[in-house]
Amino acid sequence: MKISSQKSSIKTIRKDHPNFFIKSGLYLSPRAGFEIEDRCPKEYRMVISECINSGWLKPVAYMQEKELMISGLIKD
Repeated sequence: MKISSQKSSIKTIRKDHPNFFIKSGLYLSPRAGFEIEDRCPKEYRMVISECINSGWLKPVAYMQEKELMISGLIKD
């Protein structure tokens, strides 16, 4: 029996990667972030905030390798 694996073309982008931020004119926006709904209890918001501030919970984005290569080639 032959087992083969396929290499993924999806790359993980973390906030220290140069392509984590999207530039558009004067605007700079992260590719990923956190959104907490208003109905989330205050206690949970505080725990989530502490996790983010302590570095235990980090935003990550995912890009196709092709996209990443093209964004690296295009300069503003």
